[in-house]
Amino acid sequence: MNNSPIVRRFNKMSLSRPLYSLFGSYLEQLFNHPVRTKCVTAAFLATTANVTSQRISGAKKLNQHSVFAYGLFGLIFGGTVPHYFYQIVERLFSHDLRFRKFFLFLSERLAFAPLYQFLSLYFLSLFEGNSHSTAIKNVEKLFWPVLRANWRYLSLAVYLNIAYVPPMFRSISSGIIAFIWVVYIAQKRRRHQEKLAAAEKTK
Repeated sequence: MNNSPIVRRFNKMSLSRPLYSLFGSYLEQLFNHPVRTKCVTAAFLATTANVTSQRISGAKKLNQHSVFAYGLFGLIFGGTVPHYFYQIVERLFSHDLRFRKFFLFLSERLAFAPLYQFLSLYFLSLFEGNSHSTAIKNVEKLFWPVLRANWRYLSLAVYLNIAYVPPMFRSISSGIIAFIWVVYIAQKRRRHQEKLAAAEKTK
């Protein structure tokens, strides 16, 4: 068996070629159908993040309602809201504006983050089959703690994403950030639901 460096390099290239082809196809879809591609990507990332969160917490059986809720939220809001928000702010702040990237960063932190946290907490609760009043209580309990944690832990990553990642690839890096954040939100909401369940049992 030939284990020369040339053969090993050729084998690596052969294995990586399908990955390059897949990535190229994804970028093509992202360019030609940005909203649809971002929605499908967000749904996939939200679903896998929820499953990851459940596995980390030691769940022996997956909560299918929760998985469905996160996937549906990603499909409806995960691609559309960031896409149109960034379209608006990119046009709002002209390219010759001084400190433009900083203003983009501030708009994301002070406008987009609160809006998206509200949407996620409210609609995830609805999609899991809860009533409007339960969803509102969920928002009232978790909104500020989750938003403060978002500002504290994600601000640097968000700034680097805005400052150094080209807009074409920003949705990919944002997806990585979102995956980590969805795992956190799922863990936070699960602990809150467990506390509510325990409180109901003690009544």
